[in-house]
Amino acid sequence: MAQHIRMNTKKRVLVALSGGVDSSVSAMLLMEAGYAVEGAFIKTWSAPWIPCIWKEERRDAMRVAAELHIPFHTVDLSKEYEEKVVRYLVDEYRKGRTPNPDVMCNKHIKFGSFFEWAMKKKFDYVATGHYARVEPIKTESGMEYHLLSGVDTEKDQTYFLWNLTQAQLSQTLFPIGHLKKTEVRSYAHQRGLVTASKKDSQGVCFLGKINMKDFLSHYIPIRKGDVLDVQGTVIGTHDGAEFLTLGQRHGFSVFLKSPDSPPLYVVEKNISDNTVVVSERDVSFPGSLHTIPLTEVHWIARPAKYCQARLRYRQKLFSVTVTSHPEKGYSITPRDVQPYVSEGQSVVFYSNDTCLGGGILG
Repeated sequence: MAQHIRMNTKKRVLVALSGGVDSSVSAMLLMEAGYAVEGAFIKTWSAPWIPCIWKEERRDAMRVAAELHIPFHTVDLSKEYEEKVVRYLVDEYRKGRTPNPDVMCNKHIKFGSFFEWAMKKKFDYVATGHYARVEPIKTESGMEYHLLSGVDTEKDQTYFLWNLTQAQLSQTLFPIGHLKKTEVRSYAHQRGLVTASKKDSQGVCFLGKINMKDFLSHYIPIRKGDVLDVQGTVIGTHDGAEFLTLGQRHGFSVFLKSPDSPPLYVVEKNISDNTVVVSERDVSFPGSLHTIPLTEVHWIARPAKYCQARLRYRQKLFSVTVTSHPEKGYSITPRDVQPYVSEGQSVVFYSNDTCLGGGILG
């Protein structure tokens, strides 16, 4: 555990208990470190046509709190979640962009409304089960907080946390960031936690594992459109360009296809014409960009001109040059051309295992 987590004993910490093993072990480790721990379940929005799972998750969170003998709260942020995450998700797809709801969930819910709720209740820290680390560093101007990748590179979640501020990091704890997932489960089994063998949650933040097309079809009407090859020839159909993202290899039909046919990927979309262009992976296409414009750029500590980046969760880091344009924001120039670049994606900056910040492809 990071040094400041070990030393600040008897401080009040509110742990976001999701009902999963990661947050359960986070609460347990903080208790063992001497903190005054309380747990809170975040109740979010539930689509009326999706089986309700939040009650089961809340029940598991309550069981963990009971096992650890800590106070338990339920924080109802369903309205905020619908306004800040669900509407954003639907609006972005409707525009033909590729949103990242998990980024917005962390920004507006966990480290937005939930964090603010905790601060109003006079907690010293908020803790979550993210695989990430906070490193405080003394500088000439005071303390500076860095966001580091989780030690378990397969579980590292800093890609979704690039909007965190210095103020938030100074009052945030990630108790399992220094552990491998196998170690987390081992701790849970050793302590007999009810969530020890529970499967990891999957899918969109708080919505669970859903079929995105099925979800979006409740907001965006299905409309048949043409699938084109790079020469512009109609070779298939789809149910709506809004439902497809660049790099996707499913969700459309091709007329003439055999078991030996190479996989085809969406490389271009036209929302107004309701068409998509597909191609084999190794063919040059418009989705490859040399210079990528960005909006909503946020630096966690200080800007960097030369760094590394990733466009997708767990994508291998690639080198970039970050350019600031007066009155026009930022752009990045990757050393190697990046395929399947879609507006709306998060670009996250790194210096080795330090997350520097990020931005939105504009």
